[in-house]
Amino acid sequence: MSTSPRVDYQTHPAQYRHWKLSFDGAIATLAADFDENAGLAPGYKLKLNSYDLGVDIELNDAVNRIRFEHPEVRTVVVTSAKDKVFCSGANIFMLGVSSHAWKVNFCKFTNETRNGLEDASKHSGLKFVAAVNGACAGGGYELALACDEILLVDDRSSAVSLPEVPLLGVLPGTGGLTRVTDKRHVRHDLADIFCTTSEGVRGQRAKDWRLVDDIARPAVFAQKVRERALALAAGSDRPGGPGVALTPLARRIEADALVYSHVRVDIDRARRTATFSVSAPPGGQPQDAAAVLAAGAAWYPLAMARELDDAILSMRTNELDIGTWILKTTGDVDAVLAMDATLAAHRDHWFVRETIGFLRRTFARLDVSSRSLFAFVEPGSCFAGTFLELALACDRSYQLCLPETPERAPAIAVSEANFGSYPMVTGQTRLERRFYAEAAPLAAVRAAIGRRLDGAAALALGLVTSAPDDIDWADEVRIAVEERVAMSPDALTGMEANLRFNGPENMFTRVFGRLTAWQNWIFQRPNAVGDKGALKVYGKGEKAAFDWNRV
Repeated sequence: MSTSPRVDYQTHPAQYRHWKLSFDGAIATLAADFDENAGLAPGYKLKLNSYDLGVDIELNDAVNRIRFEHPEVRTVVVTSAKDKVFCSGANIFMLGVSSHAWKVNFCKFTNETRNGLEDASKHSGLKFVAAVNGACAGGGYELALACDEILLVDDRSSAVSLPEVPLLGVLPGTGGLTRVTDKRHVRHDLADIFCTTSEGVRGQRAKDWRLVDDIARPAVFAQKVRERALALAAGSDRPGGPGVALTPLARRIEADALVYSHVRVDIDRARRTATFSVSAPPGGQPQDAAAVLAAGAAWYPLAMARELDDAILSMRTNELDIGTWILKTTGDVDAVLAMDATLAAHRDHWFVRETIGFLRRTFARLDVSSRSLFAFVEPGSCFAGTFLELALACDRSYQLCLPETPERAPAIAVSEANFGSYPMVTGQTRLERRFYAEAAPLAAVRAAIGRRLDGAAALALGLVTSAPDDIDWADEVRIAVEERVAMSPDALTGMEANLRFNGPENMFTRVFGRLTAWQNWIFQRPNAVGDKGALKVYGKGEKAAFDWNRV
């Protein structure tokens, strides 16, 4: 896939080729029925419910639509519409013909989509049951692992497996290794056997090893699945009532720009940079819960989050040469703080809660994007509260000082939203990450809530990296960007990922920070992708030829 297609992350159930979404009161069913002839690129067929990026784009869309459009749903059953096969994982032939960058971006989005199921379970009261009604291998089992419970049909043939190491010379890179241990607490030695046995584990042994929660004979499998789905639904606080339709984004794709209603990305190909500009809420925003709900997908915080999310995904996948992203904001600081006040006042309302969740996940996409992130605080900026998270996510931030005309100097502002509304995957806020959760600097920042902080004040609190005056500004930010884009992209990716996640380690950071990094390396090794590598010879009747040196 050296000439990869331009990927569009926007879709709609009417356009789905791979998932069947149905509703029955509090239970929704997502049935995998992947169209083998509808791969995202030529060169492979999606046989046996094997998937590519297009399948996961639909899955991500489906989960978001359930969250917003169907508040009556409390449990989602993930199953298969095909006989004897649940999901056979990522399509091996797709991986075999893909570029390294494509494979890495595919795995990253797949990870984020799996994490989205767990995010919905933790924050939205939306529970997931994997009804494994056939063979479940590799990424298929990783999808099941992301669910709250796994039920396996006990039909003497259906098994769960992670066969990547013995069959393909790679890792179950979308969280399989990590969730087996950290989430399901499979004993280390049993996990070792499981991950090096290509045929997998079935029936009672799968339950005994904690690979699944329960098993059921085919005659009672559907009944058992429904019982568990209803039991999980009973503990949910999803409210029911009318939902909010996720209408299509207003988006224009130009040769060197992505243009939305509240977000714009300008691409400078000569400098290999992209400038993300996010505009503040326009005037007259709704403030009470009923008006917010009536605004629906046009409500500014949700509309902006969806646009920024789409822009991040599009730039990550479609613009690989653009290695430095510059984040800017425009508009009224007070308008952003008023938005934060509305979000805080109604955070227990299901729609507001889901919107905060969309913002949280969008900011998290920034954290794990392998791009250098710089924030520029200039006249007309509004890095306040929720918008300040954009600057806090960056590797560096620069705020202009105007000592001769301080009344014109741009200011940033902190709000309560920065102290818990948008935690990173570590569970920490970006302020806690910034200050290593030390009490004194965090207390000083909290004391500044509500104040407009010019460059000197923000620098004194440690909230920005540098605060040049108007004489030095242009040269300092130009040199910073030019130096950055001249460095090795590989080294920067590794450096940034290490420096951004300095907080406590958990299952998600192990997936992104360890497992993904190892898979990234293994994907480049000849044992996997050489002419005789396991990925290349898979399905050809040939045996992989390994370099036996341990590295």
